[in-house]
Amino acid sequence: MPDADTAPLISMQGVSKFFDEFQALKDVSLCVKEGERVVVCGPSGSGKSTLIRCINRLEAHEAGDIVVDGVTLSDKTLDHIRGTVGMVFQQFNLFPHLTVLENLTLGPRRALGLSEEEAEARAMLYLERVRIPDQANKLPRQLSGGQQQRVAIARSLCMEPRILLFDEPTSALDPEMIAEVLDVMVELARSGMTMIVVTHEMGFARKVADTMVFMDKGEIVEIGPPEQVFKAPKSARFATFLNQILNH
Repeated sequence: MPDADTAPLISMQGVSKFFDEFQALKDVSLCVKEGERVVVCGPSGSGKSTLIRCINRLEAHEAGDIVVDGVTLSDKTLDHIRGTVGMVFQQFNLFPHLTVLENLTLGPRRALGLSEEEAEARAMLYLERVRIPDQANKLPRQLSGGQQQRVAIARSLCMEPRILLFDEPTSALDPEMIAEVLDVMVELARSGMTMIVVTHEMGFARKVADTMVFMDKGEIVEIGPPEQVFKAPKSARFATFLNQILNH
């Protein structure tokens, strides 16, 4: 658990986000400290993915303030944010025509200015960490879904971000592949990485989360430590959601 006295690494205050007439986020406030692991859950359309996409400026919010690592998010601070915040997507988003190694070295070479040798050394280090160094010279289509998602995690790690965002990282995977990805994420959490994970994997949440966030209709309805919110949810909406997920 992070130190309660330290300033938050991420601070969202009164954040709202619209898509035309639809309000995806409604006056959302959330603070995440360095080393904290936050799991965000909620029904489809509740604003979970929009929340994390605003943190790395993939979506621009219309109202409120988001401060990441001491920098207020705006179009002018994109370079800082993209270097600080890594993201792992539901659909992997690997370049299909590049090998695993080439997918991992592209960012460090272009964005960080690493030499080819340095970038490849870093890439192999993180492929070892996600336990697939033997897949370095394959194309994404030659890998299983679980392996592709582990490549995507390693690719984010190659940029050495301070924060990792996960947008339903296991929802596109077959059941037998989910465990191998969650195992890697558990190891990352235990290493002290600051993580915000949008997921319905409640077993993972119980194991690694410091904070659970339940969203519905663009609002944070409930927030607290997992042992508190699982045992005694304060809102009927969260209690119903938990019952549906756990008995699915």
